[in-house]
Amino acid sequence: QVQLVESGGGLVQAGGSLRLSCAASGIITGINVMGWYRQAPGKQRELVASITSAGSTNYADSVKGRFTISRDNAKNSVHLQMNSLKPEDTAVYYCSLTNTWSWVSKSDYWGQGTQVTVSS
Repeated sequence: QVQLVESGGGLVQAGGSLRLSCAASGIITGINVMGWYRQAPGKQRELVASITSAGSTNYADSVKGRFTISRDNAKNSVHLQMNSLKPEDTAVYYCSLTNTWSWVSKSDYWGQGTQVTVSS
């Protein structure tokens, strides 16, 4: 099993910054993807950013240029630096890990979520 523990959420004014962190433990494959999703009230969960074990990154258009995802493979951790925050960034942010067992076999894991609230 895999456990993901998030930290770093909170309340910030528009234009401010927050840094989210997530530590993974358990069985983690050498090839994997870690990322952050978010879900605002009444909306579907959406991808914010992801990073592969090789370091390739992917961002939602709405956060490009403002958010930066990074990871520490030795510590099985992923971080999301969020700058220039906007009220529309308010959501519960979830850490995710996808283990890749083979070309056709993957497993997804989720953290418990951390609230990010941006006031205007």
